[in-house]
Amino acid sequence: MSDERYIVVLGDRRYAIHRKWARLPAGEAFGFLSDLVVDRDGRVHVAQRGTDRPVLVFGRDGRLEGSWGEGVLAEPHYLNLAPDGSILVVDRDAHQVLRFDTQGRLLQALGRRHQPAFQAPFNSPTAAAQAPDGEIYVADGYGNSCVHRFAADGRLLASWGTPGDGPGQFTTPHAVWIDRFDRVLVGDRENNRVQVFDRAGTFLAAWRDFYHPMQLWADDRDLVFVTDQIPRISLLDRDGRLVGRCRGAINGAHGLSGDAAGNLYLAELPPQEITKLERLND
Repeated sequence: MSDERYIVVLGDRRYAIHRKWARLPAGEAFGFLSDLVVDRDGRVHVAQRGTDRPVLVFGRDGRLEGSWGEGVLAEPHYLNLAPDGSILVVDRDAHQVLRFDTQGRLLQALGRRHQPAFQAPFNSPTAAAQAPDGEIYVADGYGNSCVHRFAADGRLLASWGTPGDGPGQFTTPHAVWIDRFDRVLVGDRENNRVQVFDRAGTFLAAWRDFYHPMQLWADDRDLVFVTDQIPRISLLDRDGRLVGRCRGAINGAHGLSGDAAGNLYLAELPPQEITKLERLND
C-alpha cells in the first residue's frame, strides 16, 4: 500500500492527517475515547470511559506519559482548559463537574456526587467551560435540558433552558464554550445547531447547518471549530459565518481541541483513536 499523506483544508489553513497519533504500550487498548484537551505545556489529556484509567496523558510525540483520575472519576465526558491552566472535567454519570490541576490533583467539585436531580444541578451533565472572571458554565444535557451559571466559588447563580427547539430551548445541550466577546456558545446537538447567548442567558443567535454538533473549540483568531456526526469539522468566524469544512475523522470526532501551534486533535468514535491534524506552513 502506498504511503500517502492525506491533506485537508479549513479556511486559509492546511492540515496533514495523522491517524493513530497517540500510542499505547503493546497489549493495551483504549476505552471509549470521549474528549481531549491540550495543556499549556503541549501535553494532550485524553478522557476515556469504561476503563480504570479515566484520563491518559500524551506528550508532544504521541507517547503515553501517565494517567490520572483513578478512583476519582467515574465516566468523564468532556474536558476544558480553564484560564488558569487547570482542567474542568464533567463526570457525567456521577453528576459532577470537577476541577483538576494538570497532575490530576482535585481542586474543586460542583454538584453532589451520585445524586442526580431534575433541574437542580446536575442530571448527567455534558460539558463545562470557565470565563476569564472565573464564572463556570455547565451544559446539563442528558437528564436536563439547560445551562447553569456558577460563580468562581461554586455558588449557583442562574440556570436557563427548557426542553424544546425554540430559542433558548435545548434537546441535548452537548458542548459549551465561552468566547472572548462574553458570549456562551452551546452545541444543541439534537436540534442541529449552536445557540449563542450572552453571559446572563439572553438568546442572541442560532448557527445552523450542522448534523448533531458534538464539540466546540475556538482558536486565538476567534475562529470556532465545530465537529459533527456527518462526520466533518466546520470552521466559523465569530459571527457564525462558514469559513471552511473538511472531513478530518473516519467515523466522527466526539472530542476536539487544539494547541498553540495551530494543530488540531480529535477523539474519534469507534474505531477508537486519537487523530492529529498537523498544521502545514506550505
